[in-house]
Amino acid sequence: MQQLEQDLKAALSTAIQQAFGAAVPAEQLTIQPTRKDFAGSFTLVTFPLTKPLGKGPEQIGQALGEWLTANEPHVKGFNVVKGFLNLEIADAEWLRLLRELRTQDVNQPQNAGGPQRVVVEYSSPNTNKPLHLGHLRNNFLGYSVAEILKAAGATVTKANLVNDRGIHICKSMLAYQQYGQGETPQSAGIKGDHLIGKYYVLFEKHYREQIKQLEAEGVANDVAKREAPLMRHAQEMLQQWEAGDEEVVGLWRQMNGWVYEGFDETYRTIGVDFDKFYYESETYLLGKERVEEGLQKGVFFRKENGSVWVDLKEEGLDEKLLLRADGTSVYITQDLGTAELKYQDFGYDSSVYVIADEQNYHMQVLKAVLKKLDKPYADAIHHLSYGMVDLPSGKMKSREGTVVDADELVREMMDTARQTTQELGKIEGLSEDEAAQLYHTLGLGALKYFLLKVDPKKRMLFDPQESINFHGHTGPFIQYTHARIQQLRRKAAEMGVAEEVSAGLTELHETEQEVVQALAGYRTAVADAARAYSPAVVAQYVYDLAKTYNRFYTEVPVLAETDEAKRGLRVALSAQVADTLRAGLRLLGMAAPERM
Repeated sequence: MQQLEQDLKAALSTAIQQAFGAAVPAEQLTIQPTRKDFAGSFTLVTFPLTKPLGKGPEQIGQALGEWLTANEPHVKGFNVVKGFLNLEIADAEWLRLLRELRTQDVNQPQNAGGPQRVVVEYSSPNTNKPLHLGHLRNNFLGYSVAEILKAAGATVTKANLVNDRGIHICKSMLAYQQYGQGETPQSAGIKGDHLIGKYYVLFEKHYREQIKQLEAEGVANDVAKREAPLMRHAQEMLQQWEAGDEEVVGLWRQMNGWVYEGFDETYRTIGVDFDKFYYESETYLLGKERVEEGLQKGVFFRKENGSVWVDLKEEGLDEKLLLRADGTSVYITQDLGTAELKYQDFGYDSSVYVIADEQNYHMQVLKAVLKKLDKPYADAIHHLSYGMVDLPSGKMKSREGTVVDADELVREMMDTARQTTQELGKIEGLSEDEAAQLYHTLGLGALKYFLLKVDPKKRMLFDPQESINFHGHTGPFIQYTHARIQQLRRKAAEMGVAEEVSAGLTELHETEQEVVQALAGYRTAVADAARAYSPAVVAQYVYDLAKTYNRFYTEVPVLAETDEAKRGLRVALSAQVADTLRAGLRLLGMAAPERM
């Protein structure tokens, strides 16, 4: 496709020279796919040429179109709409392109430019609660961006920074210590991450009760929040943990161990993985060293109460706390340590942080602080900021226990997939195990596609029922298109129809040409998605390809075609669509079912 576009630009440059006696280099010309409501394959906007050529945009388009159709074999026709020259590409060129695509491995990484060594950090769960719907968008985004960057030629490391220490962890620990009565995941019959999440909510419940009690006694709200016994005990526990208190550390290890078992089960279910785990309990000490380094360099300062700060007002930010007065670290402390560890381990050109837009300020501070410290990797920090996921019922709040649990949502999606699939009668001939796998594939695919098809920066409303629809802009629609083609390929094999583009073919149906053009855009879509760190680009591409194929499938016969060469072409074209859909879905973390 890129070669065709380069050839067209070169031909247009020659046409300008021949028709107008002016030199306009090919690299200065921009062509783009023609809009669906106009005839043509590629469009040149002629308005920018009016000044150097001294002619009107329509006159320029007409002259160039006439010269190309007379002298350029790639072009078989044209039309001019105001300042737009729409070029129709010859069928022979599309046939050549399809043959070329059939010889290539669609899964082979391409060199799309951009950073070559990338660390993508995502998931980053807290060990005081299970994963929820917001975490799912994070995990799916991180996994997909990593796979897209790999496909664009980068060496990628998927990293998970586990937030396994801090005041929020101590809240769960304290609540378990006071109210747990030795309960375990086994005795409770629930996953470990759900068990610990229960105590986080329990802490907040009793904590709010204590605040209300203090306020009833005349204590101001901000003072009550600080002086509530549970909060003071949690702060003490954090100090004990950092001091290495044996009992506190032992409880911390036990409870985190339960959580990790629960997380691992969830990760397996939702189909994400990691190459490297970092733990804040292991990175915060290095972060403290960086804080000390900043004090020695004079770029940080210590306040009278002993806390350490950085002044970022010149950077358009504010003063930022780096270390509490009692010596305990905050999020930014350990982030300084983690950024350095990742650079030591992988020497990245780009370090992508998949973190919700609520942390935009925090990420600006991290980058600014690293620059203050003159770290060589400061400019490599890239915040993939994404919008929150809302529900019809409103925003989720972990501390109030009003989140949509990830495990529960995935189960519900699989149940919905089962009900929808059975109603549509798409499980004929499948065994019980095969049907169960299909429900998992469709349910998870519907969820992933719905969360990934929206640009990461946009806040979104999640609608489970809409996501599972087999028609429209959904994952199951694309998956069903793939399954339909695979069924066609099996029937073609039984009939002895080869998947080949005969050398004797010279003409294409309009819909066949549209499918070839759509297929040729795959690598461009991957490169664009990699540059934008946006799986939504790939999601839109596979949807458009499936939609284009379905139009072709309904307008021309495939296996019923009596012309052997045309039948072979259409089966080959279908096969290429299936291979490309499967490759694109894989980049989104989605499976492509063989049967439905």
